[in-house]
Amino acid sequence: MKWQGREGSDNVEDRRGISGRHVAIGGGVGTIVIAIIVLLLGGDPSQILNTQGTTHTEQVQTSAEEDSLAKFVSVVLKDTETVWGKIFAASGQKYRQPKLVLFRDQVESACGYASAASGPFYCPEDEKVYIDLSFCEQLKTKFGAYGDFAVAYVVAHEIGHHVQKQLGIFEKYNDLRSRSSEKDANKISVRIELQADFLSGMWAHYEESMLKTLEAGDIAEAINAAAAVGDDNLELKYQGRVIPDSFTHGTSAQRKKWFKKGYDTGDFEQGDTFNSAI
Repeated sequence: MKWQGREGSDNVEDRRGISGRHVAIGGGVGTIVIAIIVLLLGGDPSQILNTQGTTHTEQVQTSAEEDSLAKFVSVVLKDTETVWGKIFAASGQKYRQPKLVLFRDQVESACGYASAASGPFYCPEDEKVYIDLSFCEQLKTKFGAYGDFAVAYVVAHEIGHHVQKQLGIFEKYNDLRSRSSEKDANKISVRIELQADFLSGMWAHYEESMLKTLEAGDIAEAINAAAAVGDDNLELKYQGRVIPDSFTHGTSAQRKKWFKKGYDTGDFEQGDTFNSAI
């Protein structure tokens, strides 16, 4: 992705010098489930959040690599603002720009406290995306997802949740999920996440056609990242067996399919994962 020398977003909140204390895993979640949630992208952080803690501020020590990643993420965020701003404006709506919070180790959001182990997440309560930049390295070392556009996919996926929130989709189906059995709630979660993958692909479509910043191999990097964090792939890798009823994000094939569909069509009407075969 062509990003060096380009403008970043003004909506980045750098909290890398602020960290919470006494953060604990919430009760009632099994070890295997926690391990899977830790490795998934864009999930519901409520299962690994606690309800209390204290904070302290310290001087931030950064490396050149981390500074570069922070700049890259800021540029990607800016591009999502541009693309979704135009898409919303075309339908007579105004896009609310979310904030993106950079943190280290642990963070307080309106959804509660979370550790870096949660991975990047979107909190609908404060309309902010949270990311510990160390996750970008984990994409390579743990998931085998290489390239800068793998990181762009992650950011765009979380922004996809914000788009769902603004359109009322997130609230509607999250409410339905809260009133469902665990098995059915998981199925709804999968459809929420697959639509976020579609929206990530849709953003990539317009990133290419509007902004002309994509390079050869970028889409392949995103598709590889989507496949790497499929529920079936993660469960097989980390627990040695696959339990479809426990899926909350979708299989590798499904995640690839919906990202690619968003990228190929650029058409929001094609992204109704709630009323389509997935």
